Amino acid sequence: MKTVPLTAHPRTLTRRAGTRDVRKTGRIPAVIYGRQAKPQNLEVNAKELGDLMHHAASENLLVDLAVPNDPRPQRLAMLQDLQHHPMSRKVLHVDFHEVAETETVTIMVPVETSGEAAGVKNEGGVLEHVLFKLKVRALPKDLPEVITVDVTSLAMGKSVHIGDIVPPPGVEILGLKKIVVISCAAPRAEEVAAVATDAVAGAADVEMLKEKKEGEEGAAPAKAGDKAAATKPGDKAAAAPKAGEKVPADKAGEKKAPEKKK
Repeated sequence: MKTVPLTAHPRTLTRRAGTRDVRKTGRIPAVIYGRQAKPQNLEVNAKELGDLMHHAASENLLVDLAVPNDPRPQRLAMLQDLQHHPMSRKVLHVDFHEVAETETVTIMVPVETSGEAAGVKNEGGVLEHVLFKLKVRALPKDLPEVITVDVTSLAMGKSVHIGDIVPPPGVEILGLKKIVVISCAAPRAEEVAAVATDAVAGAADVEMLKEKKEGEEGAAPAKAGDKAAATKPGDKAAAAPKAGEKVPADKAGEKKAPEKKK
């Protein structure tokens, strides 16, 4: 890993109010720690750090840190951690880990793929990225920014394990050799079933819409429990008898019974 130059300044303002004042001046609060000295509060130029991060392949940076007017004006350090604002994603704080050129360093390195897998191209498979970072150990100058894995020959149902990856010279990849990093799998049955279900649901919606239109054009069916109409439109309804009034038999539609002779 190549070193990149960065200038830092000793920081006297601490606590929350102090760090806010530092950010108002266009600088970012930082701290550097390591085996060679006690932790020290620093501040770095926000634009200068932003330019370095913009051109870097990852957040792993080996920094040639210059600290003017300090008893130790030159340091070799790894960019250990960046704290971002949850909304604006602006850098709020930086942690540096001072290292020596002869000291092995352990960091997490991003994993990237190159090429198109044979199982995806020829068999309709899906490339699954299981691990996005690998833990590696090496001297500072040998540390990789990223680890690239060629998946061109990866067939359907095959995987790339940690033990299958050839590390760069001087680099050791840590972890169990049998852990899967990348695999080429068949399309999931759930996805196929979901597509089929959506198709059936869509057909059912069309059928229901068709039935609804036909019901609107013809007579509306009678609902269960409704009484059938006894009279046609225009007919007068029969008046209800008043209290004490007899209903004539002929009006009631009944014949009078013949009287018996005494």
